[in-house]
Amino acid sequence: MKRWLVPLLLLLAGCSRSIPAPHAGIAVVLHGQRFSVELATDDASRQHGLMMRTTLAPDHGMLFVFPYTAPQAFWMKNTLMPLDILYFDTDRRLVSMQSGLPPCKADPCATYPSDAPARYVLELSAGTAQRIGARHGDELKIDGEIGAVR
Repeated sequence: MKRWLVPLLLLLAGCSRSIPAPHAGIAVVLHGQRFSVELATDDASRQHGLMMRTTLAPDHGMLFVFPYTAPQAFWMKNTLMPLDILYFDTDRRLVSMQSGLPPCKADPCATYPSDAPARYVLELSAGTAQRIGARHGDELKIDGEIGAVR
């Protein structure tokens, strides 16, 4: 092995730790309950969402952030577990909820629209919204930096 290769590999390994993951997780608080969330802040991550996953811990979720406020609609294609989908406006106030949504087993998959324009969408395990007592108007607090939204 070349003498310069080992120091180069060590240098690269050290550099990789300082580069943040593109969709690193943050935390949100809703109705007094804290959730660790993965971020979906670009078209590709928003389209993929929680597809192909079979479980989601009770204190975890995914936060979708859009660059605009508009009516949003989600579907459950290739989502293998039931979910609650909560829609929040620009002020991060809960404006709409879809609870206990089943996985889509065959095309075409149903869509689940918001009742009002939304900019943030939080997906949680089915039944979580009811368990924590989430209500319209609740504020979603975000603990951490969202970063660029595209």
